[in-house]
Amino acid sequence: MAGVTSDYDSAPERYRLGMAVTRRHSSESLYAEVAARLTVLGARRVLDVGCADGVLRSAVSPGPLVVGLDTAAALLRAHPPPVVRADAAHLPFPDASFDAVTALNVLYHLPEPGQAVREARRVLRAGGTLLASAIARDDSPELWPFWRRPATSFDAEDAPAVLGEAFGRVAVHRWDAPLLTLPDAAAVRDYLLGRQAPSDAAARAARAVRTPLPVTERGALLVASTDRT
Repeated sequence: MAGVTSDYDSAPERYRLGMAVTRRHSSESLYAEVAARLTVLGARRVLDVGCADGVLRSAVSPGPLVVGLDTAAALLRAHPPPVVRADAAHLPFPDASFDAVTALNVLYHLPEPGQAVREARRVLRAGGTLLASAIARDDSPELWPFWRRPATSFDAEDAPAVLGEAFGRVAVHRWDAPLLTLPDAAAVRDYLLGRQAPSDAAARAARAVRTPLPVTERGALLVASTDRT
């Protein structure tokens, strides 16, 4: 499967629109869940791969040191320091530098996510943890008549196997529930635009669907652990 083209430098407001819709209308927060897990893990130094403008950093504050890493300069400018502009497949850090690495809704941008997973494993200390999220191919079925998210290189169906190639233990925490309710036509349009749907498909959905619209979100948070030595 191909990676999804990243437009975060050329269209950062598209990303921010999608995040705003989720924040306003979702009953759960992936970032709050990950922040809570980092606290339980006792992680003191965290690398956030694909950090964008710092959503996870805000969720853990105050908390561990979070080093943000992304390729999108337009978003990194809004992230609190320390930040690094770099590729997930070539992390500019020595071996065993971090207690935890996060990769939240980012690995599907890579044509070969396995390389980034191996890099995450390399920079983790013994006993460290990678937390990665993936969207399922059957996500948001209520909107399929207008647009369906294409299969990617890192969907929830395949993600456990990708992580399993580098990590000995991978726990999969799935979600499959109407976790988001779009209250009106504008929210329907913005939700689809935020997910990189074509503008004409988003406009058709906004005109056609009855609101409020509960949307079934499907995906997984994967927690991959290294062995202690």
